Amino acid sequence: MTAKALRAMGLGKLIACVLVMWLLVVLMISGPLFHSSEPDEQVLARLTRAVGELESLKQQNEELRSLLNSIREPSKKEEHSSARQQQHTVCEPSEEYEVRRRRVADGVQELWFYARAQLKKLLPNLKKEDHANLQRIIDDLAVHRRTIQLDLEEMRRADGYDSWRQTESRALTELVQSRLSKLQHPTDCSKAPKLVCSLNKGCGYGCQVHHATYCLITAYATQRTLILHSKGWRYSSAGWETVFQPVSNSCTQVGNQRAVPWSANVAGAPVVELPIIDNVQPRPAFLPLAVPAELASRLTRLHGQPALWWVSQVLGFLLRPQPSLQRYLDQAAHDMGFRGPVVGVHVRRTDKVGTEADFHGLEEYMEYVHDFFERLALKGGPPPTRRVYLATDDPKLLSEAKTKYPDYHFFGDSRIANTASLGQRYSSESLRGVLLDIHMLSRCDYLVCTFSSQVCRLAYEMMQLSYVDAADRFRSLDDIYYFGGQKPHNQVAIYNHTARSADEIDMRVGDTLGIAGNHWDGFSKGVNRRTGHSGLYPAFKAVEKVDVVPFPVQ
Repeated sequence: MTAKALRAMGLGKLIACVLVMWLLVVLMISGPLFHSSEPDEQVLARLTRAVGELESLKQQNEELRSLLNSIREPSKKEEHSSARQQQHTVCEPSEEYEVRRRRVADGVQELWFYARAQLKKLLPNLKKEDHANLQRIIDDLAVHRRTIQLDLEEMRRADGYDSWRQTESRALTELVQSRLSKLQHPTDCSKAPKLVCSLNKGCGYGCQVHHATYCLITAYATQRTLILHSKGWRYSSAGWETVFQPVSNSCTQVGNQRAVPWSANVAGAPVVELPIIDNVQPRPAFLPLAVPAELASRLTRLHGQPALWWVSQVLGFLLRPQPSLQRYLDQAAHDMGFRGPVVGVHVRRTDKVGTEADFHGLEEYMEYVHDFFERLALKGGPPPTRRVYLATDDPKLLSEAKTKYPDYHFFGDSRIANTASLGQRYSSESLRGVLLDIHMLSRCDYLVCTFSSQVCRLAYEMMQLSYVDAADRFRSLDDIYYFGGQKPHNQVAIYNHTARSADEIDMRVGDTLGIAGNHWDGFSKGVNRRTGHSGLYPAFKAVEKVDVVPFPVQ
């Protein structure tokens, strides 16, 4: 059977599954409603709202059918194309196919978020018997959602394009890494334009690494060799090179040249000094979440979050470990018996809670860990060992986890949590601990954390280096992914929406939406840049707007 036939079968099965899921949700929402104690008017209003939301899914199904028909019934032009063109079509997916494949997966997840949130709102109003029935329905719906996700994964494996994905991923990685290396090793250092950055930002490890990332992105975009001043670094006074390989082996000093501050008129300056991202003025177009224009099309086809891939590549160059660090990381993984399948969980407490983030109990994290392993169990075979790598700055949490969840095997070290306390955060022991945690989290199959944490986002970024596309291998309990100090984060509406309450906003196809966050209940919050109105909108009716910016081509 051909790859094209497999794709057609996969899409056909997917359409059927989504339609069944759609009908189930309608029945599930409507059935228990009429046994609740709510007034009839409120019941009908809630039902109308739910059905109206689900009605929009019909349009997605029609688009899927169109895509399926285009695969089953190739045009005459395609039938008469040369053998070489046919081979090209089989080996490489179209951008439309890859984008829509990922969009369907996202849509299934958003449908689950919406259905679960709406059904759980009904639970407090139900009698005891109806409460139990509705909870069972929610649980059954979760199983249906997991099977659809498994089918989507199988469809991707069976479509015949995995070889291309691997090859394209390697090619893009080699391209970017070679360009970064060339930039950092100029033929004549004395004549090379330079960008000076100091690793002295007053924040924690993850924040400082992201500062260095911003510096290297700026160096790449301005075609300057980065000079990273790191002597006296809070985590290692001897500097960056005690832990990671130097950003350059041949061009590390500015010599007698005077550095001028960043401004709008530094294009011809031999040496420029860059401030922290919070203070840079004017703000350049190439700041994250911008993607180099020459890579944008290839990345849009390959990866679910092109900007995330780009940031991860810059990090990959910066965080090349010294041999001593690599030996430490390898030995630690060996000693703990680290292996998969495993979910990484990062729980940030101490200084973040109450200021930058809300408190989240361990149970909230473990809900998504449970879901991951329940999905694996559906595949059959011996039940998978439920492994979790737990990274935290709360020394008591590891023992709590082992007590509350005896069916899980937890990797982790409470001594690392002790060194992460505010009093010891900038010690060498603390640095080794955070390096190990980020390394192990990035090697996990799935990540559950809070994206308000720099360490969590750093682990997610580094995870991209281990997979062709790990954009969906996470669950954040609070924020969506972002880069501190980034440009406005925009989405684009792909379906019309009419506000049904004062909390929602109208939008038309093509509207640019400045997203503030995803509430993980089927709705995102943001501002419609056409109307200026802020509020909620259905998350599945908008997609990421890739910020394509011209970068100099070496």
